[in-house]
Amino acid sequence: MVEVKEKIKIESRCGIECSKCEFLKEKKCIGCLNIKKPFWGDSCPVKSCCENKELTCCGKCSEFPCDLLKSFAYDEKQGDDGLRIENCKKWCGLK
Repeated sequence: MVEVKEKIKIESRCGIECSKCEFLKEKKCIGCLNIKKPFWGDSCPVKSCCENKELTCCGKCSEFPCDLLKSFAYDEKQGDDGLRIENCKKWCGLK
């Protein structure tokens, strides 16, 4: 018997679950993998970093999880207590 691994879809550069985001549902955003510029500003440092390294997700970076990603993940107002870091791990097959 051959074991088939489920292919996990990367939803964002930083690990945010776009499929659960209100902005995607309201069609204000189509996700950072599909846009040139975020709807909320001129640029996103995490998106820019990944794209400059030609990576689809932070979890594919040799510096993962870097201070930049951690600063977003644990931000007092917009952070998610590291959930996005865990998502990157899952999406990229890391432990």
